[in-house]
Amino acid sequence: MTRPFFLAIEGAIGVGKTTLARMLQPRFKAALLLEAFEENPFLSDFYADRARYAFQTQMVFLLSRYRQQLAVSTPQASSPLIADYTFAKDNLFAHLNLAGDELDVYEQLYEVLADRIPLPDLVIHLRAKTDVLMARIATRDRAYERNMDRAYIENLRQDYERYFSTYTQTPLLTIDTDDLNYVQDQSALAFVEGQVRTALGIGAYQQPLPQIESVRLPTRPVALAKAPDATSGWDVVEAYLAANKAMAQVGTALADGAAGWTESKDTALRTALRDTITRLQRLAHEVGANL
Repeated sequence: MTRPFFLAIEGAIGVGKTTLARMLQPRFKAALLLEAFEENPFLSDFYADRARYAFQTQMVFLLSRYRQQLAVSTPQASSPLIADYTFAKDNLFAHLNLAGDELDVYEQLYEVLADRIPLPDLVIHLRAKTDVLMARIATRDRAYERNMDRAYIENLRQDYERYFSTYTQTPLLTIDTDDLNYVQDQSALAFVEGQVRTALGIGAYQQPLPQIESVRLPTRPVALAKAPDATSGWDVVEAYLAANKAMAQVGTALADGAAGWTESKDTALRTALRDTITRLQRLAHEVGANL
C-alpha cells in the first residue's frame, strides 16, 4: 500500500494542474483536493475588469482556500492526498493583482492564516510556454476565460518562474509540459508517475504484470523472400527502426496497464510483444545473426 503523503501541483493558468491531479489520483489511490474556483462569485467580473474586482476576488479565494486546506490538515493515515494548488498560490496571485492599501490588508490576513496550513510533502511545478498556456485555455473554453489577456498569462508565468527559482519550503519537482501530453500518451503519464514516486521515495509501481505465455524463438533466422547478399545499409536501418517502434508499443502497453490490467490491455500487450519478436527476427536476418 502506498504510504500517505500530501502532494500539491502548481503552475500557471492552463498548464494542466487539475488534469494531472485527476489522472494521478487512481494510480496512488489518493483523495483529491481541487480548487473550488467556480464558487467565487467575482471571478467572471474580475476577468472583465481586473482593477475593479481584484480585491473582492482575492479575498474570496483566500478564505475559500483556507477552509479547504484546513479541513484536510490531518490526512487519514491510509489516504494520500493530491491537490491541484498550494495555499501559497493565493499570495502569488495577490501580488500580481493587488497594490497599495489593498495589498497591505490582504498580507496581514494571509500571514495569520498561512501559519495554520500544513506544507505538502512534495510540490510539482508544471511549466509551459505562454503560447502553449493560451492554446490550452482556449481548448477548455471556459466562458470567463474566452477573452483572456495574453499579457496577464505571461506575467503570471514569469511570477511562477521567479517564485519557484528560490523555493525551499518543501521538496520540489519541476516538469516541463510543452511536449508532454499525459492526457493522450500513457507513457508520458507513466513518466510523471515515476518522477513523483522517486521524489517521494516510495519506489516504483508494484502492480504485477499479467502472465504472458512464453514464445519460442526459432533456432535459425526466419526465412524471408530475399536474394542472397542483397542486404543494404538502409535495409538494416529500416529493420532497426521498425523493431524500435514495436518496442515503444510494448512500453505504451505496459504504461497503460500500470493502473490496472484488463482483458483488452492484456491483449494489447501480447500483440505488441509478438510484433516486437517478429521485427527483431527480421532485424537479425538483415544483419545475418542467428537467433
